[in-house]
Order: sequence, then structure tokens, then C-alpha cells
Amino acid sequence: MNTYQNLLVSIEASIASITINREAKLNALNAQTIQELQEALTDALENTEVRGIILTGAGEKAFVAGADIKEFVGLTQEQAVELATRVQTELMDRIATSHKPIVAAINGFALGGGLELAMACQLRIAAEHAKVGLPETSLGIIPAYGGTQRLTHLVGQGRALEIILTGDMLNAARAYEIGLVNAVVPMEQLKTAAEALLRKIFRRSPFAIAAAIEAVNASLEASSGGYQAEIAAFGRCAAGPEFVEGVQAFLEKRPANF
Repeated sequence: MNTYQNLLVSIEASIASITINREAKLNALNAQTIQELQEALTDALENTEVRGIILTGAGEKAFVAGADIKEFVGLTQEQAVELATRVQTELMDRIATSHKPIVAAINGFALGGGLELAMACQLRIAAEHAKVGLPETSLGIIPAYGGTQRLTHLVGQGRALEIILTGDMLNAARAYEIGLVNAVVPMEQLKTAAEALLRKIFRRSPFAIAAAIEAVNASLEASSGGYQAEIAAFGRCAAGPEFVEGVQAFLEKRPANF
């Protein structure tokens, strides 16, 4: 098993547990963490002993509090498009098309890229104190890792637009109410609830499980061009002046002057 700087990985009873271990940074997705996630997921998906995966964050504050915004600053439109395309295809799509079920155990804030990561998983269970959202418009950009598409598929156009355009956070109960998460449990039960869900799935045919995931994903293929539209729009935003103002305002803890 590989050794990672930003992940903790273990395998027990056919379940691979992958924990993003940057608690001091609220488990934010920087380039190294994304690379390590790609490697850990590939290993788990190729390991014949593994039948399902749990993805979570270290501690009780954050699942993933977002992408590392500093890595977006100064990108040209072309570089922003290249970055979003790479993360979308090499990580998010890899999760979404996994032939093994992946459960996001949302142990705290799942914001921006963190919610996009959770939405790429087949199933989501949230701790009662968790909060989720896509606040990118507050920074002058939009979700770039599939958020505009997967959120719409999960909760519908109207709710997706409200969440994205306002940038507001939702508590776990509201996320469950609108179908964004499958279950809400006390924090101390989060791991066991995710494991129990996978064990229930393990009683079914692995071949049929993989086929079902593929078939459900096929129902979304008609709108697959939306991911490219999202990436292109992100590129335009990331190279624009409002993103500069948005990041500066965020760092200075003041309202942005858009």
C-alpha cells in the first residue's frame, strides 16, 4: 500500500477507507491532495479485495472545506480550463464512473470543491452538524469540478440555481430534505452508518452493482456537454477581474465590491 502525505488509507472487511488528512487546512483540496486521491482511488478500484470505498475527512470540522483557492490565482483562461478539465476527468469522473460503490461520509463542512467531491460519489451520508454549499460566486467564479451539473441532477434546476447563485450553506437536515444526501446521522455514528450501507450493498451481486452504476450514469449522458460548458465558463471567470476582487475580499474578510 502506498504511503501518502495528505491521506490516510486502510482496508478492512472489503472496505477501503480514504481519509483526507489536512485537518489544519480544513482538508482543502490542493494539487498534491488531488494527485494522491487519484492514486489511492486507482489502487482501491484495482484491488480485488475491495468491494466498496468510504471517502471522508479528518477530524469533525470539515469533510473538505473547498479547493485551495490560492492555486487558482493568476491563471490565464487557458490554464484555468486545463486545470478544471484535468481534475474533472482524472478525479471526479473517475469517482462518478467507479464500478465499486463510493460513499462520502460528510463529517463537517463540504464546500465548493468539497461538495463537488461528495456529489461525485455514488452515495452521501452526513453528520448532523455538517454544512454544505457551493460559495464560488462569492469569489467571482463558478464551480469547476462538476458542481453545476451534479447538483442539478441531484436536486433539480431551481434548487441548484438557488444554492449556486446565493452561495448559501445548507445544514445537513436541509440537504437531506432536498435529496442532496442520502442520510443524516450523529457524528459518532457516521463511520458505522457508511460501513453498514456498504455491507448491505455487498449482499448484492458485484456484477449487477457495477452494471447499475453504469446504467444510471448513462441516463445523464444526454447532458454531458454541460460539464464542458461549466469548465469553459469557469475559465472565463478565473481570468477576469471579479475573481481578483473576490479573492482579495475573502482574504481581507470583507464583502466583495462587485
